[in-house]
Amino acid sequence: MMWDAVTEAMGGLYPDEQPWHVTYPAEGYRLRAASAYPAAGHWHLVGYGLGERWGFELTVRVARGDEQQPPQWPFVLLDQVAAYVAALDGPVEDGQWINWGGPVTGFPHTDGPDTGLTVLILVEDPQLGDRFLQLVGVTSAEADGRVDVPEDPLMVTDPARA
Repeated sequence: MMWDAVTEAMGGLYPDEQPWHVTYPAEGYRLRAASAYPAAGHWHLVGYGLGERWGFELTVRVARGDEQQPPQWPFVLLDQVAAYVAALDGPVEDGQWINWGGPVTGFPHTDGPDTGLTVLILVEDPQLGDRFLQLVGVTSAEADGRVDVPEDPLMVTDPARA
């Protein structure tokens, strides 16, 4: 998937919003860039860099208060998951989950808060379709079915809920 297609898809969802952009250094990072769009109650982030080789890009929706800038930890998370995906032998699919082994926010190594969300489930982005896999942070109890995941059609990751 080309960058223009990603930008067009996100711009279609948020035509009046100015996104925040970050670029990653060429060496040591899997993604080339990422953007965060302010949405109602959350930030919608998308990475650029997996599409040309893997056919999909990663997204994540993160709970948002009244802050004017997105937190930095989701940008770190997107690149770390992109590196994980690139290292796999097989394909990545809707419904696959990753035991992250610690807070998905990267706490205490990032600006992210401590959280009990330690597993990422990859799902088709509910607004962008199958060319975008969304990361959804859940607890280990939610991932293995011991506890129900709260209903949320957009599947926003909210570190404060666990």
